[in-house]
Amino acid sequence: MDAWEDLVTSALLGTDRKPLARGGGGDAAPVALLDAAAVHTVRRRAGLRPGPAAPPLEAAPEDDRPALPAAARRRLGQLLAGRAAPAPAGGRRGAAPDLAELLPQWLAAANERGCRAPAAALPALLDAARARTDLRPQALAFAGPRGLWLARLNPEWKFALRGTPGAGAGALPDPADRAAVLALWEEGLFAERVALLAAVRAHDPARGRELLASTWAAERAEDRLMFLDSLRAGLGPADEEFLEAALSDRSRNVRATAAELLSALPASALARRMAGRAVSCVSLDRTRGAETIVVEAPHECDAGMRHDGLVPTPPTGRGERSWWLGQLVEAAPLNCWPARFGGRSPEEIVALPVADDWQTELHAAWCRAAVRQRDAAWSRALLGSPAAPQATGPGTSSLAERAQLLSTLAAPERAEWVASFIAAHGLSEAFQLLGVCAVPWAAPLGRAVVDALDIARDAGSYPWSFSGVMGLAERCLSPDTVPQLAALTALSAEPEDASPGAAGYWSEAFQRLVSTLELRAAMHAELAEPLPGEPTREERAARPGVRGPRA
Repeated sequence: MDAWEDLVTSALLGTDRKPLARGGGGDAAPVALLDAAAVHTVRRRAGLRPGPAAPPLEAAPEDDRPALPAAARRRLGQLLAGRAAPAPAGGRRGAAPDLAELLPQWLAAANERGCRAPAAALPALLDAARARTDLRPQALAFAGPRGLWLARLNPEWKFALRGTPGAGAGALPDPADRAAVLALWEEGLFAERVALLAAVRAHDPARGRELLASTWAAERAEDRLMFLDSLRAGLGPADEEFLEAALSDRSRNVRATAAELLSALPASALARRMAGRAVSCVSLDRTRGAETIVVEAPHECDAGMRHDGLVPTPPTGRGERSWWLGQLVEAAPLNCWPARFGGRSPEEIVALPVADDWQTELHAAWCRAAVRQRDAAWSRALLGSPAAPQATGPGTSSLAERAQLLSTLAAPERAEWVASFIAAHGLSEAFQLLGVCAVPWAAPLGRAVVDALDIARDAGSYPWSFSGVMGLAERCLSPDTVPQLAALTALSAEPEDASPGAAGYWSEAFQRLVSTLELRAAMHAELAEPLPGEPTREERAARPGVRGPRA
């Protein structure tokens, strides 16, 4: 039999120049070469000695969560398959929902239901999370311990192991197990220690602070900053002593974070110091005919101010004195101002005129203070009426600052304010404000958005100008608005000055919105189906006072 090397040589040089040692010549030689190679290949493979067995894989951990209802399992398969579809050229067209954008909502609802991921769906789920970082928290929570087990077997899924407590070893210890907590705190990886501190802090804020204090002096500056930030959860007066000591930290970022946290405690010594400085700069002048706020900004940033977290050097283009004033007012507790202005309410204070063009700086600092201190009364005053012209209203005309102020209000009041804003100003500037509203949008807000979209359609412009709002509507509108939207799917007559074909594009966009909302409703209904051992919907309805799972 020809040796393998001879066969390779004949194949490279040709059977004319290097005939086979045995076999036919002429036209039959190439066929004889391939036959010989095939036989030799089988013989070589069959004659290999088996190598040493690889160590057996660790068994996949158990996931005790209940299985998904059958319809929800099928829906997950559709969403995972649809997310891989290429985006259409020239933007979205057609009435079909965007399955990729529905996947995050499905995962959030499935996690709320408390079901486990089907084993067969785990690879596609991890691929989806690898492609989209915004999916990762919900996808990994849904994948559960088996998802992490599988991620260790594929380098492309190593993202799932980064910063995941228990991904490389066991789960976090019980916060009440002091010995286990201390052992992991002293020996664990940085990501494990961050997660551990957050868990202990949520269970026992004082114990979390003591744990951090035990190794504070030996931590790196960047680690101290991350650990200090964890004190935001459960922040209270008992944390003041530790934070006051952190004001002398050698890291500027650590000092600034400690000062920010202290200023969120209105009764802290730092808050009192800031209040004294701030009220000395801002006063009420009654000699100008009408009562007016006058401002005398600081002339220097002294050592005490720097110790309390003020940054002495302003950004490019910003004046020093206005920069220092803004920091003082932002850090001062808001409860110091009514006494300074004769017992006035926040609304009355904000309505006072401010001399010498200091109003923008002063009101912006009050806005930041209201957000930092989560003060709804001051936020309400600084927001003013949603119907007021933005340039003339109190507080701020910045949409970013208004969105932050809105976040301090209760969800119903937030939705009502944004609905009134849209009714007065339309949708062109409402995108940031809509982003802070609770999902699904409350009925008044949903109606206001749909009415505004209807007005935009009648104006004859293309729907692409409102693509951001339409995308939010697909995720946030309640399916209860479908009857209102269904009337807008019909092709309307175009005004004379309308953009060519705009009516058709709007009809298509509304059809897509309706189909998306209907699919969202179906998703929630599927996830709400009874799990094994649970009573059916009819059985739940027959039991007075018993409510089923929320869809």
